[in-house]
Amino acid sequence: MRLCDFDYHLPPERIAQEPAPERDGSRLMVLPETGAPVHRRFSDLVEMLDEKDLLVFNDTRVIPARLRGRKESGGACEVLLDRPLDEERRQDGRFVSNWQCLLQAARPPRPGAEIGLPGGGRLRVVGRGEGPLWQVTLALGRPWLEFLGECGEVPLPPYIQRKDGDLRTADDRARYQTIFAREAGAVAAPTAGLHFSPRLLEALKARGVSFARVTLHVGPGTFLPIRSEEVEAHRVLSERYQIPAATAGAVRACRARGGRVVAVGTTVVRALESAGRSGEPAAGEGITDLFIRPGYRFAVVDALVTNFHLPKSSLLLLVCAFAGRERILGAYAEAVREGYRFYSYGDAMFIARRAES
Repeated sequence: MRLCDFDYHLPPERIAQEPAPERDGSRLMVLPETGAPVHRRFSDLVEMLDEKDLLVFNDTRVIPARLRGRKESGGACEVLLDRPLDEERRQDGRFVSNWQCLLQAARPPRPGAEIGLPGGGRLRVVGRGEGPLWQVTLALGRPWLEFLGECGEVPLPPYIQRKDGDLRTADDRARYQTIFAREAGAVAAPTAGLHFSPRLLEALKARGVSFARVTLHVGPGTFLPIRSEEVEAHRVLSERYQIPAATAGAVRACRARGGRVVAVGTTVVRALESAGRSGEPAAGEGITDLFIRPGYRFAVVDALVTNFHLPKSSLLLLVCAFAGRERILGAYAEAVREGYRFYSYGDAMFIARRAES
């Protein structure tokens, strides 16, 4: 497959820069198994599900993972933490832990280099990690989660560009987080979940829809661009996930009653499919680098709630695998014509999987 076959034109003004005033107030494009797209509101999702269906959410919590540091030379260095590689420990009065992260500077750092962080923190470069990631050691004056809460920035995507350049607003800290987020560890939000409000969850519950959760800590692997023109040459960076025993049981129960397993977001798809190649996800923890692209045969997920994704991205390839490349690109073209808002703070789709997928 060629990457250029998964491109589309998006006017810059269609990229959402702010969330909708109400979480469930965004638009929803419904893409049925056959037929033309239907234009609804996200709150209409209640009408599309019933007591047989199971909604599966990602309960990961976004951490303020972006830090602005200074190299010993005085040059600026931006740090985007990915995940810790070990347990935090006390050493010489500091809280020390090893991490994988992205480092952006005018000149790449060298192993052994030290970077000063806000609040008196220090980062030492150990060496190269997975793909474009680096392995580093953090030495902080307080536990890393507390430190990031005080000194880190909300890791909003680069296509969200504010005039004042401030990405640490209180509104972003609240709205770039789902209402069911609880397991800290993501560096990007599972954005399909951003549309769910407490009142919508109550309406779905009243209709008899069942809920379950997985945890997949969204890392750079989800959003880094595909660099190779041959799609098959791309490798997705690994991410941590967990399938609770209750969720594995909920999927089995849903199958038994003839319902649909509805994934809220592509991260839920990857977690369930990584753990469920036999058709039922196995409970437990794991690491996944699953790259879902056209030709993939889905074993667990029957329907998908998702946002509109970037051209030539691994997430766009996933939804093309789910519903067909021509159907998805046709739906995206219609969404552009109809004025939908795209990407993380944008509108959503409800996609019923094609029978042959």
